[in-house]
Amino acid sequence: MWLLLIILGAITYFLVKRSVAPITRTPVWIIWLVMMMPALVWTIWYEFVGQDQPMPLLLVVAPLIICFTVYVWLIRLGQPTTSDKNIKENSAIVDSQDTEKSTEESQKLRPITINEEKSLRDCFPWAVYYLQNLDYRPQAILCRGKLRTAPEEAYKSIKKNIEQVFGDRFLVLFQEGLSGGPFFALVPNPWAKSDKKETEKPLTRPFFALGLLLVTLLTTTFVGAEIAGVSREMMEANSRVLLQGIPYSLGLIAILGLHELSHYFTAVRYKIATTLPYFIPIPFFLGTFGAFIQMKSPVPNRKALFDVAVAGPLGGFIITIPLLLWGLSLSEVVDLPLNEASTLLNFQALDPRFSFLFAVLAKLVLGSSFLVGKAVHLHPLAVSGYVGLIVTALNLMPVGQLDGGHIIHAMYGQRTAIIVGQLTRIFMLVLAMIRPEFLIWAILLFLMPVSDQPALNDVTELDNKRDLLGLFSLILLLSILLPLPGAIANWLSI
Repeated sequence: MWLLLIILGAITYFLVKRSVAPITRTPVWIIWLVMMMPALVWTIWYEFVGQDQPMPLLLVVAPLIICFTVYVWLIRLGQPTTSDKNIKENSAIVDSQDTEKSTEESQKLRPITINEEKSLRDCFPWAVYYLQNLDYRPQAILCRGKLRTAPEEAYKSIKKNIEQVFGDRFLVLFQEGLSGGPFFALVPNPWAKSDKKETEKPLTRPFFALGLLLVTLLTTTFVGAEIAGVSREMMEANSRVLLQGIPYSLGLIAILGLHELSHYFTAVRYKIATTLPYFIPIPFFLGTFGAFIQMKSPVPNRKALFDVAVAGPLGGFIITIPLLLWGLSLSEVVDLPLNEASTLLNFQALDPRFSFLFAVLAKLVLGSSFLVGKAVHLHPLAVSGYVGLIVTALNLMPVGQLDGGHIIHAMYGQRTAIIVGQLTRIFMLVLAMIRPEFLIWAILLFLMPVSDQPALNDVTELDNKRDLLGLFSLILLLSILLPLPGAIANWLSI
């Protein structure tokens, strides 16, 4: 346990040093200590009390809430104020530092002429955005000033003016600096008309997508048959037994397909260039590594970022629930196995109590037959629904380029999303110390970037309806991820 804590501490310090240190002047070791405190408290509990004694819910939740609050406060405490003469602003576009040397370099990097610069300054009406200075960087032209109207109106007005002067030569980005003041940035537009020949290449490849779908249908059918208890020898003797894998195969493909199609059609509604959903077939494990789409053009604003992100998990969840309920009705109640055999992949005797939502659904369908000391032998269709729940939870993780990361980014901005993503990765690593089944989740979260690409207008906030939907998605994540509390288990007699 202590060895895992040391490893966790080393990884945490590396993450803090790399991603948090550049945005705050608070000493790194203080932030690291705050982040490690929950893991330290839990480790001490298990060391002195033992792993057989369940940890009180208050001891699980309180350190997370307290340390998260202190963590955010320490970062904000160390951020530069607007009164500082030397403000260091880091964004997804560029690292900028106002010094005499950088001013000289910016003159060499000027991508526009003197006359074009005058025209650019005229694109910023005083009553909309009071432009104070232009900063030329290798990646962008930064336009800093003070916002004097609503962000949405300011972006539309400035973008229209710049396009009238420069056409589609630049992408116009609107972002928030660390000091809280929004700034505009002009970056070269890779989709400009001069590159039209590249954009004319077919974006959607329907036959390729269909081919991957058919191969995935085959691999998931083989896996589904194995889940149903069909051996390789039985398959070779009689190929018709493969039909027993169809419920799992169709159920899983329907869940993954609707998830990605929800992303796809929402992106198309916002005129974002995107590919068709592509399945990833594999001949083992679950029969597939899932499906994905690729967006080939930038997201216009945080509203579009939120809608595209939340559409996938909710779309997949909508079909997951009826399929899971149907599959549970075909499943059998069996005796709960010993602790050694009780894993999240034991479909022959799965303990649904690891998930609050799954346990409630199992009790709802199985009724009085699902009691204390019982587990569930999942029907292949129920396995697909169960995998659908896991996929929904994984995608809703508020980290980087996962759907949950996009949702948090759209709701609270990129800076807050980075902080939440860091804490989520630490939490999952700690959870993996308690439940080794989550180790692969923790590793995946640490391998992916903690930040995602900003929207073109990354300043305008969401409306109340979207904020509520975002909070619902986070509640859904917790209902899948957190175990069934003992009090509710006793009330349900499970």
